[in-house]
Amino acid sequence: MQKGTVDKLVNIVTLGCSKNTVDSEKLLIQIRKGGYAVAYDSSSETADTVIINTCGFINDAKEESIDTILRYVKASREGRVRKLYVMGCLSERYRDALQQAIPEVDKYFGVNNMEEILQELGSTTHRELLPERVLTGPAHYAYLKVSEGCNRKCSFCAIPMIRGKYISSPIDEIIREAEILAGNGVRELILIAQDLSYYGLDIYGKRELPRLVSRLLSIESLEWIRLHYLYPAGFPSGVIDLMKDNPKICRYIDIPIQHISDRMLRIMKRSHAGKATRDLLNRIRRELPDAAVRTTLIAGHPGETEKDYNELREFISGYRFDRLGVFAYSHEEGTYSGEKYADDVPMKVKESRVYELMAIQQSISAELNGHKTGRVLKVVIDRREGDYFIGRSEHDSPEVDNEVLISTKEELVPGSFHDILITGSAEFDLFGTPSKNPY
Repeated sequence: MQKGTVDKLVNIVTLGCSKNTVDSEKLLIQIRKGGYAVAYDSSSETADTVIINTCGFINDAKEESIDTILRYVKASREGRVRKLYVMGCLSERYRDALQQAIPEVDKYFGVNNMEEILQELGSTTHRELLPERVLTGPAHYAYLKVSEGCNRKCSFCAIPMIRGKYISSPIDEIIREAEILAGNGVRELILIAQDLSYYGLDIYGKRELPRLVSRLLSIESLEWIRLHYLYPAGFPSGVIDLMKDNPKICRYIDIPIQHISDRMLRIMKRSHAGKATRDLLNRIRRELPDAAVRTTLIAGHPGETEKDYNELREFISGYRFDRLGVFAYSHEEGTYSGEKYADDVPMKVKESRVYELMAIQQSISAELNGHKTGRVLKVVIDRREGDYFIGRSEHDSPEVDNEVLISTKEELVPGSFHDILITGSAEFDLFGTPSKNPY
Protein backbone atom coordinates (compact mmCIF):
# COMPACT_ATOMS: atom_id res chain seq x y z
CA MET A 1 0.00 0.00 0.00
CA GLN A 2 1.24 3.45 -0.89
CA LYS A 3 1.99 6.06 1.71
CA GLY A 4 -1.12 8.03 2.66
CA THR A 5 -3.69 5.64 1.18
CA VAL A 6 -6.41 3.84 3.14
CA ASP A 7 -6.10 0.06 2.71
CA LYS A 8 -9.10 -1.82 1.25
CA LEU A 9 -11.15 1.37 0.86
CA VAL A 10 -12.90 1.86 -2.50
CA ASN A 11 -14.31 5.31 -3.18
CA ILE A 12 -16.79 5.63 -6.06
CA VAL A 13 -17.21 9.14 -7.43
CA THR A 14 -20.36 9.46 -9.55
CA LEU A 15 -21.01 12.15 -12.14
CA GLY A 16 -24.00 12.73 -14.39
CA CYS A 17 -27.56 11.53 -14.18
CA SER A 18 -29.59 9.45 -11.75
CA LYS A 19 -29.10 6.37 -13.97
CA ASN A 20 -25.37 6.59 -13.23
CA THR A 21 -26.21 6.85 -9.54
CA VAL A 22 -28.12 3.56 -9.70
CA ASP A 23 -25.21 1.88 -11.49
CA SER A 24 -22.80 3.05 -8.78
CA GLU A 25 -25.12 1.94 -5.99
CA LYS A 26 -25.36 -1.57 -7.45
CA LEU A 27 -21.58 -1.75 -7.84
CA LEU A 28 -21.05 -0.54 -4.27
CA ILE A 29 -22.92 -3.42 -2.67
CA GLN A 30 -20.99 -5.93 -4.78
CA ILE A 31 -17.65 -4.36 -3.80
CA ARG A 32 -18.62 -4.34 -0.12
CA LYS A 33 -19.57 -8.02 -0.33
CA GLY A 34 -16.08 -8.62 -1.74
CA GLY A 35 -14.56 -7.49 1.54
CA TYR A 36 -13.80 -3.85 0.81
CA ALA A 37 -14.82 -0.81 2.81
CA VAL A 38 -16.73 1.55 0.52
CA ALA A 39 -17.17 5.30 0.30
CA TYR A 40 -19.29 7.30 -2.08
CA ASP A 41 -18.31 10.68 -3.52
CA SER A 42 -16.06 11.12 -0.54
CA SER A 43 -14.42 14.53 -0.46
CA SER A 44 -11.27 12.77 0.62
CA GLU A 45 -8.73 12.04 -2.09
CA THR A 46 -7.15 9.30 0.00
CA ALA A 47 -8.21 5.73 -0.75
CA ASP A 48 -6.75 2.42 -1.81
CA THR A 49 -8.91 2.49 -4.96
CA VAL A 50 -10.96 5.22 -6.64
CA ILE A 51 -13.54 4.46 -9.32
CA ILE A 52 -14.93 7.44 -11.27
CA ASN A 53 -18.31 6.84 -12.92
CA THR A 54 -18.31 9.40 -15.72
CA CYS A 55 -20.87 11.24 -17.84
CA GLY A 56 -20.24 11.86 -21.55
CA PHE A 57 -23.56 13.26 -22.70
CA ILE A 58 -22.73 16.90 -23.56
CA ASN A 59 -19.66 19.13 -23.49
CA ASP A 60 -20.12 20.49 -19.96
CA ALA A 61 -20.53 16.97 -18.57
CA LYS A 62 -17.46 15.73 -20.46
CA GLU A 63 -15.36 18.60 -19.11
CA GLU A 64 -16.49 17.88 -15.53
CA SER A 65 -15.60 14.20 -15.97
CA ILE A 66 -12.13 14.97 -17.34
CA ASP A 67 -11.45 17.53 -14.62
CA THR A 68 -12.39 14.93 -11.99
CA ILE A 69 -10.15 12.29 -13.56
CA LEU A 70 -7.22 14.71 -13.57
CA ARG A 71 -7.83 15.62 -9.94
CA TYR A 72 -7.52 11.99 -8.91
CA VAL A 73 -4.53 11.44 -11.21
CA LYS A 74 -2.81 14.14 -9.17
CA ALA A 75 -3.80 12.36 -5.95
CA SER A 76 -2.38 9.13 -7.36
CA ARG A 77 0.91 10.78 -8.26
CA GLU A 78 1.15 12.10 -4.71
CA GLY A 79 0.67 8.61 -3.27
CA ARG A 80 -2.82 9.18 -1.85
CA VAL A 81 -4.54 6.74 -4.26
CA ARG A 82 -3.11 3.36 -5.21
CA LYS A 83 -5.42 2.34 -8.05
CA LEU A 84 -7.52 4.62 -10.27
CA TYR A 85 -10.28 3.28 -12.53
CA VAL A 86 -12.67 5.10 -14.83
CA MET A 87 -16.06 3.73 -15.94
CA GLY A 88 -19.33 4.98 -17.41
CA CYS A 89 -20.48 6.93 -20.42
CA LEU A 90 -17.38 9.03 -21.15
CA SER A 91 -15.19 5.95 -20.95
CA GLU A 92 -17.56 3.96 -23.16
CA ARG A 93 -17.58 6.68 -25.78
CA TYR A 94 -13.93 7.77 -25.78
CA ARG A 95 -11.97 4.90 -24.25
CA ASP A 96 -9.16 4.82 -26.83
CA ALA A 97 -8.69 8.59 -26.76
CA LEU A 98 -8.71 8.66 -22.96
CA GLN A 99 -6.12 5.88 -22.73
CA GLN A 100 -3.81 7.91 -24.92
CA ALA A 101 -4.49 11.27 -23.27
CA ILE A 102 -4.56 10.13 -19.62
CA PRO A 103 -2.51 6.92 -19.39
CA GLU A 104 -2.09 7.34 -15.62
CA VAL A 105 -5.53 5.75 -15.14
CA ASP A 106 -4.97 2.08 -14.35
CA LYS A 107 -7.90 0.85 -16.43
CA TYR A 108 -10.90 2.19 -18.30
CA PHE A 109 -14.29 0.47 -18.34
CA GLY A 110 -17.45 1.36 -20.24
CA VAL A 111 -21.07 0.97 -19.17
CA ASN A 112 -22.51 -2.35 -18.00
CA ASN A 113 -19.03 -3.63 -17.08
CA MET A 114 -19.66 -4.44 -13.42
CA GLU A 115 -18.40 -8.01 -13.72
CA GLU A 116 -15.10 -6.90 -15.28
CA ILE A 117 -14.59 -4.23 -12.60
CA LEU A 118 -15.14 -6.76 -9.84
CA GLN A 119 -12.68 -9.15 -11.47
CA GLU A 120 -10.12 -6.33 -11.59
CA LEU A 121 -10.61 -5.88 -7.84
CA GLY A 122 -10.08 -9.60 -7.29
CA SER A 123 -13.73 -10.21 -6.52
CA THR A 124 -16.70 -11.75 -8.29
CA THR A 125 -20.35 -10.98 -9.00
CA HIS A 126 -22.67 -12.03 -6.16
CA ARG A 127 -25.82 -12.66 -8.15
CA GLU A 128 -28.03 -12.96 -5.09
CA LEU A 129 -27.32 -9.26 -4.49
CA LEU A 130 -28.19 -8.03 -8.00
CA PRO A 131 -31.58 -6.61 -6.89
CA GLU A 132 -29.90 -4.77 -4.00
CA ARG A 133 -27.82 -1.60 -3.69
CA VAL A 134 -26.17 0.76 -1.24
CA LEU A 135 -28.26 3.93 -1.24
CA THR A 136 -25.98 6.93 -1.53
CA GLY A 137 -28.52 9.69 -0.97
CA PRO A 138 -31.26 10.22 1.61
CA ALA A 139 -32.71 6.93 2.80
CA HIS A 140 -36.34 7.83 2.08
CA TYR A 141 -36.24 8.08 -1.72
CA ALA A 142 -34.56 6.06 -4.43
CA TYR A 143 -34.32 5.95 -8.20
CA LEU A 144 -35.51 2.75 -9.84
CA LYS A 145 -34.09 2.16 -13.32
CA VAL A 146 -36.58 0.13 -15.35
CA SER A 147 -34.64 -0.13 -18.61
CA GLU A 148 -31.32 0.46 -20.28
CA GLY A 149 -30.54 2.20 -23.57
CA CYS A 150 -32.84 3.86 -26.10
CA ASN A 151 -34.31 3.06 -29.52
CA ARG A 152 -35.11 6.66 -30.44
CA LYS A 153 -33.03 8.34 -33.14
CA CYS A 154 -33.08 11.95 -31.96
CA SER A 155 -30.53 13.75 -34.09
CA PHE A 156 -28.76 15.50 -31.18
CA CYS A 157 -28.50 12.60 -28.74
CA ALA A 158 -25.52 10.32 -28.11
CA ILE A 159 -27.26 8.00 -25.64
CA PRO A 160 -28.13 5.18 -28.10
CA MET A 161 -24.51 4.88 -29.26
CA ILE A 162 -23.30 4.92 -25.63
CA ARG A 163 -25.92 2.79 -23.91
CA GLY A 164 -27.18 0.72 -26.82
CA LYS A 165 -30.68 -0.34 -27.77
CA TYR A 166 -33.63 -0.23 -25.38
CA ILE A 167 -33.75 -3.20 -23.01
CA SER A 168 -36.63 -3.34 -20.53
CA SER A 169 -36.13 -5.09 -17.22
CA PRO A 170 -38.84 -7.71 -16.58
CA ILE A 171 -41.66 -6.54 -14.32
CA ASP A 172 -41.04 -9.22 -11.69
CA GLU A 173 -37.37 -8.15 -11.35
CA ILE A 174 -38.37 -4.50 -10.96
CA ILE A 175 -40.98 -5.37 -8.34
CA ARG A 176 -38.43 -7.41 -6.39
CA GLU A 177 -35.99 -4.50 -6.35
CA ALA A 178 -38.75 -2.08 -5.35
CA GLU A 179 -39.82 -4.35 -2.48
CA ILE A 180 -36.26 -4.48 -1.17
CA LEU A 181 -35.97 -0.69 -1.36
CA ALA A 182 -39.31 -0.26 0.44
CA GLY A 183 -38.25 -2.79 3.07
CA ASN A 184 -35.16 -0.67 3.70
CA GLY A 185 -37.21 2.45 4.37
CA VAL A 186 -37.68 4.01 0.93
CA ARG A 187 -41.02 5.83 0.76
CA GLU A 188 -40.69 7.65 -2.56
CA LEU A 189 -39.79 5.63 -5.64
CA ILE A 190 -38.67 7.53 -8.74
CA LEU A 191 -38.95 5.48 -11.93
CA ILE A 192 -36.29 6.41 -14.47
CA ALA A 193 -35.44 5.41 -18.03
CA GLN A 194 -34.22 7.20 -21.09
CA ASP A 195 -37.78 6.74 -22.36
CA LEU A 196 -40.40 5.49 -19.90
CA SER A 197 -43.07 5.62 -22.61
CA TYR A 198 -41.38 2.74 -24.46
CA TYR A 199 -41.20 0.44 -21.43
CA GLY A 200 -42.12 -3.18 -22.19
CA LEU A 201 -42.43 -2.90 -25.96
CA ASP A 202 -39.24 -4.89 -26.56
CA ILE A 203 -39.98 -7.82 -24.24
CA TYR A 204 -43.78 -7.88 -24.02
CA GLY A 205 -44.70 -6.62 -27.48
CA LYS A 206 -46.65 -3.68 -26.05
CA ARG A 207 -46.12 -0.67 -23.81
CA GLU A 208 -46.49 -1.89 -20.24
CA LEU A 209 -45.75 1.10 -18.02
CA PRO A 210 -49.35 1.21 -16.68
CA ARG A 211 -49.14 -2.47 -15.71
CA LEU A 212 -45.78 -1.96 -14.02
CA VAL A 213 -47.06 1.04 -12.05
CA SER A 214 -50.19 -0.88 -11.06
CA ARG A 215 -48.00 -3.62 -9.60
CA LEU A 216 -45.87 -1.09 -7.71
CA LEU A 217 -49.00 0.41 -6.16
CA SER A 218 -49.46 -2.81 -4.19
CA ILE A 219 -46.31 -2.13 -2.12
CA GLU A 220 -48.03 -0.69 0.93
CA SER A 221 -45.16 1.19 2.55
CA LEU A 222 -44.52 3.31 -0.55
CA GLU A 223 -46.04 6.76 -0.15
CA TRP A 224 -45.19 8.20 -3.57
CA ILE A 225 -44.35 6.81 -7.02
CA ARG A 226 -42.88 9.39 -9.41
CA LEU A 227 -42.38 8.99 -13.17
CA HIS A 228 -39.48 10.55 -15.06
CA TYR A 229 -38.94 11.06 -18.80
CA LEU A 230 -42.22 10.21 -20.53
CA TYR A 231 -41.50 10.66 -24.24
CA PRO A 232 -44.33 12.46 -26.10
CA ALA A 233 -44.57 9.97 -29.01
CA GLY A 234 -46.19 6.77 -27.81
CA PHE A 235 -47.17 8.38 -24.51
CA PRO A 236 -48.87 5.66 -22.39
CA SER A 237 -52.37 7.08 -21.94
CA GLY A 238 -53.16 4.56 -19.22
CA VAL A 239 -50.83 6.47 -16.91
CA ILE A 240 -53.23 9.42 -16.92
CA ASP A 241 -56.08 7.16 -15.82
CA LEU A 242 -53.92 5.66 -13.06
CA MET A 243 -53.02 9.11 -11.76
CA LYS A 244 -56.67 10.08 -11.57
CA ASP A 245 -57.48 7.14 -9.33
CA ASN A 246 -54.33 6.64 -7.23
CA PRO A 247 -53.01 9.37 -4.94
CA LYS A 248 -49.78 7.38 -4.45
CA ILE A 249 -48.76 8.30 -8.01
CA CYS A 250 -47.38 11.82 -7.93
CA ARG A 251 -49.31 14.33 -10.04
CA TYR A 252 -46.08 15.03 -11.86
CA ILE A 253 -45.52 14.49 -15.56
CA ASP A 254 -42.01 14.93 -16.91
CA ILE A 255 -42.42 15.07 -20.70
CA PRO A 256 -39.36 16.45 -22.55
CA ILE A 257 -40.64 18.04 -25.76
CA GLN A 258 -37.33 19.78 -26.76
CA HIS A 259 -39.13 22.05 -29.28
CA ILE A 260 -42.57 22.89 -30.67
CA SER A 261 -41.75 24.05 -34.23
CA ASP A 262 -42.64 21.30 -36.74
CA ARG A 263 -39.62 22.23 -38.79
CA MET A 264 -37.26 21.86 -35.82
CA LEU A 265 -38.91 18.66 -34.62
CA ARG A 266 -38.26 17.14 -38.06
CA ILE A 267 -34.63 18.28 -38.01
CA MET A 268 -34.27 16.86 -34.49
CA LYS A 269 -35.85 13.55 -35.64
CA ARG A 270 -38.19 13.64 -32.68
CA SER A 271 -41.00 11.51 -34.24
CA HIS A 272 -43.71 13.79 -32.79
CA ALA A 273 -45.21 16.86 -34.40
CA GLY A 274 -46.13 20.20 -32.89
CA LYS A 275 -49.91 19.69 -33.08
CA ALA A 276 -49.75 16.22 -31.51
CA THR A 277 -47.57 17.62 -28.74
CA ARG A 278 -49.99 20.46 -28.08
CA ASP A 279 -52.94 18.06 -28.09
CA LEU A 280 -51.23 15.76 -25.58
CA LEU A 281 -50.22 18.59 -23.26
CA ASN A 282 -53.71 20.08 -23.39
CA ARG A 283 -55.22 16.69 -22.64
CA ILE A 284 -52.97 16.34 -19.59
CA ARG A 285 -54.05 19.76 -18.34
CA ARG A 286 -57.69 18.98 -19.01
CA GLU A 287 -57.76 15.56 -17.33
CA LEU A 288 -55.21 16.23 -14.59
CA PRO A 289 -55.64 19.91 -13.76
CA ASP A 290 -53.76 19.52 -10.47
CA ALA A 291 -50.69 17.91 -12.05
CA ALA A 292 -47.34 19.66 -12.44
CA VAL A 293 -46.08 19.36 -16.00
CA ARG A 294 -42.32 19.50 -16.49
CA THR A 295 -40.40 19.71 -19.75
CA THR A 296 -36.94 20.32 -21.17
CA LEU A 297 -36.01 22.33 -24.26
CA ILE A 298 -32.98 22.70 -26.50
CA ALA A 299 -32.10 26.18 -27.71
CA GLY A 300 -29.86 26.79 -30.71
CA HIS A 301 -30.00 23.42 -32.46
CA PRO A 302 -28.53 23.67 -35.99
CA GLY A 303 -31.05 25.28 -38.31
CA GLU A 304 -33.08 27.00 -35.58
CA THR A 305 -34.18 30.32 -37.04
CA GLU A 306 -35.61 33.34 -35.28
CA LYS A 307 -39.04 32.22 -36.52
CA ASP A 308 -38.59 28.75 -34.96
CA TYR A 309 -37.35 30.25 -31.72
CA ASN A 310 -40.17 32.79 -31.55
CA GLU A 311 -42.73 30.00 -31.99
CA LEU A 312 -41.13 28.13 -29.10
CA ARG A 313 -40.99 31.25 -26.93
CA GLU A 314 -44.66 32.06 -27.59
CA PHE A 315 -45.69 28.49 -26.83
CA ILE A 316 -43.81 28.48 -23.52
CA SER A 317 -45.38 31.81 -22.58
CA GLY A 318 -48.85 30.53 -23.42
CA TYR A 319 -48.81 26.98 -22.07
CA ARG A 320 -47.12 27.96 -18.80
CA PHE A 321 -45.27 24.83 -17.77
CA ASP A 322 -45.01 24.27 -14.05
CA ARG A 323 -41.36 23.21 -14.33
CA LEU A 324 -38.93 23.89 -17.16
CA GLY A 325 -35.30 23.25 -18.01
CA VAL A 326 -33.52 24.76 -21.03
CA PHE A 327 -30.19 23.64 -22.47
CA ALA A 328 -27.99 25.24 -25.09
CA TYR A 329 -27.42 22.81 -27.95
CA SER A 330 -24.16 20.85 -27.68
CA HIS A 331 -22.64 19.70 -31.00
CA GLU A 332 -21.75 16.05 -30.40
CA GLU A 333 -19.58 13.99 -32.72
CA GLY A 334 -21.14 10.74 -33.84
CA THR A 335 -24.71 12.04 -33.59
CA TYR A 336 -26.78 12.70 -36.71
CA SER A 337 -26.74 16.47 -36.12
CA GLY A 338 -23.06 16.44 -35.30
CA GLU A 339 -22.21 14.72 -38.57
CA LYS A 340 -24.79 16.24 -40.92
CA TYR A 341 -25.12 19.86 -39.81
CA ALA A 342 -22.81 22.74 -39.10
CA ASP A 343 -23.13 24.16 -35.60
CA ASP A 344 -24.52 27.32 -37.17
CA VAL A 345 -26.18 29.08 -34.24
CA PRO A 346 -23.54 31.22 -32.45
CA MET A 347 -22.97 30.45 -28.77
CA LYS A 348 -23.99 33.99 -27.80
CA VAL A 349 -27.34 33.45 -29.55
CA LYS A 350 -27.81 30.08 -27.85
CA GLU A 351 -27.07 31.57 -24.45
CA SER A 352 -29.36 34.53 -25.10
CA ARG A 353 -32.23 32.20 -26.00
CA VAL A 354 -31.63 30.04 -22.92
CA TYR A 355 -31.57 33.15 -20.73
CA GLU A 356 -34.76 34.57 -22.23
CA LEU A 357 -36.70 31.31 -21.94
CA MET A 358 -35.62 30.85 -18.33
CA ALA A 359 -36.55 34.46 -17.54
CA ILE A 360 -40.02 33.76 -18.91
CA GLN A 361 -40.22 30.62 -16.81
CA GLN A 362 -39.05 32.46 -13.71
CA SER A 363 -41.96 34.87 -14.06
CA ILE A 364 -44.43 32.03 -14.67
CA SER A 365 -43.12 30.06 -11.70
CA ALA A 366 -43.32 33.08 -9.42
CA GLU A 367 -46.95 33.63 -10.36
CA LEU A 368 -47.92 29.95 -10.06
CA ASN A 369 -46.18 29.70 -6.68
CA GLY A 370 -47.97 32.83 -5.51
CA HIS A 371 -51.31 31.12 -6.07
CA LYS A 372 -50.31 28.39 -3.58
CA THR A 373 -50.17 30.76 -0.61
CA GLY A 374 -52.87 29.74 1.87
CA ARG A 375 -53.08 26.17 0.56
CA VAL A 376 -52.11 23.05 2.48
CA LEU A 377 -49.74 20.69 0.65
CA LYS A 378 -48.53 17.24 1.52
CA VAL A 379 -44.74 17.53 1.82
CA VAL A 380 -41.90 15.07 2.38
CA ILE A 381 -38.98 16.30 4.50
CA ASP A 382 -35.59 15.87 2.81
CA ARG A 383 -33.17 17.59 5.20
CA ARG A 384 -32.48 20.53 7.47
CA GLU A 385 -30.56 23.62 6.40
CA GLY A 386 -29.96 26.36 8.95
CA ASP A 387 -33.27 27.58 10.32
CA TYR A 388 -35.39 25.65 7.82
CA PHE A 389 -36.47 22.11 7.18
CA ILE A 390 -36.38 21.51 3.42
CA GLY A 391 -39.14 19.47 1.80
CA ARG A 392 -40.94 18.84 -1.47
CA SER A 393 -44.50 18.40 -2.60
CA GLU A 394 -45.60 15.72 -5.06
CA HIS A 395 -45.06 18.35 -7.78
CA ASP A 396 -41.30 18.41 -7.26
CA SER A 397 -38.54 15.91 -7.88
CA PRO A 398 -35.30 15.96 -5.86
CA GLU A 399 -32.48 18.28 -6.92
CA VAL A 400 -34.17 19.66 -10.05
CA ASP A 401 -37.42 21.28 -8.89
CA ASN A 402 -38.89 23.64 -6.30
CA GLU A 403 -38.52 23.13 -2.57
CA VAL A 404 -40.63 24.00 0.45
CA LEU A 405 -38.78 25.82 3.25
CA ILE A 406 -40.50 25.05 6.54
CA SER A 407 -40.11 27.14 9.66
CA THR A 408 -41.01 25.33 12.87
CA LYS A 409 -39.71 24.58 16.36
CA GLU A 410 -40.77 20.96 15.91
CA GLU A 411 -38.20 18.38 14.87
CA LEU A 412 -39.22 17.16 11.43
CA VAL A 413 -37.61 13.84 10.55
CA PRO A 414 -36.24 13.33 7.02
CA GLY A 415 -38.55 10.96 5.19
CA SER A 416 -41.63 11.94 7.17
CA PHE A 417 -44.65 13.41 5.40
CA HIS A 418 -46.50 16.44 6.74
CA ASP A 419 -49.37 18.69 5.79
CA ILE A 420 -47.76 22.10 5.32
CA LEU A 421 -49.62 25.40 5.23
CA ILE A 422 -47.99 27.56 2.54
CA THR A 423 -47.38 31.02 3.96
CA GLY A 424 -45.29 32.63 1.22
CA SER A 425 -43.48 32.07 -2.04
CA ALA A 426 -40.56 33.04 -4.28
CA GLU A 427 -39.78 32.29 -7.91
CA PHE A 428 -38.69 28.70 -7.27
CA ASP A 429 -39.47 28.09 -3.59
CA LEU A 430 -42.40 27.97 -1.21
CA PHE A 431 -42.44 28.78 2.51
CA GLY A 432 -44.67 27.14 5.08
CA THR A 433 -45.39 25.80 8.55
CA PRO A 434 -46.79 22.42 9.70
CA SER A 435 -50.55 22.26 9.95
CA LYS A 436 -50.96 18.84 11.58
CA ASN A 437 -49.31 15.54 12.46
CA PRO A 438 -47.06 13.68 10.00
CA TYR A 439 -48.30 10.77 7.92
